[in-house]
Amino acid sequence: MKNNYTKQIFKLFSVAGLLTLAACQGAALKPLPAVPQVDLPRFMGDWYVIANIPTFIETGAHNAIESYKLDADGTIAVTFTFRDGAFDGKPKQYKPRGFVRDTTSNAVWDMQFIWPIKADYRITYLAPDYSQTIISREQRDYVWIMARTPSIPDADYQHLANLVRNQGYDVARLQKVPQQWEK
Repeated sequence: MKNNYTKQIFKLFSVAGLLTLAACQGAALKPLPAVPQVDLPRFMGDWYVIANIPTFIETGAHNAIESYKLDADGTIAVTFTFRDGAFDGKPKQYKPRGFVRDTTSNAVWDMQFIWPIKADYRITYLAPDYSQTIISREQRDYVWIMARTPSIPDADYQHLANLVRNQGYDVARLQKVPQQWEK
């Protein structure tokens, strides 16, 4: 049990280190605009990860879901769950905390997996009905296309992938996340 805990801590510190390194390298990129306004209570809830440029902990993720809950102190309790490597793979769960950095728009957050390191997290696209979103990073290293449903029409996916490309990402690195749920 102690060995698994040590591995998880090592992974989290590694992610934090990579995010910090990426932040240093991303300084020359032009600013990445976030959406003008996010209704936080409406944004809360479950989001299925449709595609991403994954962090190393997400590589091979199946049935990935990011869940948000707005706490009384204004921070966001996040639960990220997925199956590792296959639909019947080992369940994984991470619980970072979100901090709204831009309280005018509510679209720019800091995400903290390990204290005291906070990573850039910005909502750069949000469908008017809050059914689809793109979460980007100023450094253009990681990105997440998410939806309220485990699948979206191909035309919607192409539209969102084009938005990601227009943000300056290498969409050749974009990977669809397998989603398979019982009906």
